[in-house]
Amino acid sequence: MKSKPRVIGYWVTTGLLAAAFLAGGAAELASGTAAVASTLALGYPAYFLTILGAWKVLSVPALLAPRLARLKEWAYAGIFFDLTGAAASHAFSGDTPGKIATPLVLLAIAAASWALRPPSRSWKPDAPLPKSAPAVALPKDVAA
Repeated sequence: MKSKPRVIGYWVTTGLLAAAFLAGGAAELASGTAAVASTLALGYPAYFLTILGAWKVLSVPALLAPRLARLKEWAYAGIFFDLTGAAASHAFSGDTPGKIATPLVLLAIAAASWALRPPSRSWKPDAPLPKSAPAVALPKDVAA
């Protein structure tokens, strides 16, 4: 049974996360002066913006599209790596606590989105394959 507050919480956190990653990814792909300066200050090359920006923008449809549960798991993992890496980069470069906390707050929102996702958006590796999936012969099933 779905509880209405859980569904609302999922969509609020997922919407905030998607908006933040779409805006951040677009800003990084645009390679504006502020984004380039911030990236260089952290010790990364400017082309890093293109890589991160593309992955951030691609994470948004993966999070919002129906089904595609395994792809969603990869998107959440990428978001986790991006945000923890951002917090660590700001910490190691001596940035202010606010710049360290910002990705950690987004990480908390991402964790809430992941935890509140409905079963239809969760990947269950032990779930049976769809009937249309081809059977795979395991080594024990193959006669010698």
